[in-house]
Amino acid sequence: MIVIEKEAAPLTMTPEGVVRVGGTRVSLETVLWTFLEGATAEEIALRYPALSLSDVYATIAFYLRHRSEVDGYLTTRRTEMERDCAEVAREFPVRTEVRERLLARLERQDRS
Repeated sequence: MIVIEKEAAPLTMTPEGVVRVGGTRVSLETVLWTFLEGATAEEIALRYPALSLSDVYATIAFYLRHRSEVDGYLTTRRTEMERDCAEVAREFPVRTEVRERLLARLERQDRS
């Protein structure tokens, strides 16, 4: 006889507010952004070997059942990521002249 019981999604939240999947360091947004780009659960499990296929399916199922809440979380995470990238760019600006010199050096090497 098969026993049907409710299982919790394989998700945990870090103290910093990042949701991780299946006891790994792979984030919820990583799995879902990959899924929303068209990858299958099998492809996601292959890309992120720390994840089990069952955890990937359970994560996708959780997303499909709680889409509006998870979409809100994803929007917040994307905003935070963009803010952090902008902050890093301000603190460590790309020095255009250095970049141009390196590209010129690579071009000279390619011609040799």
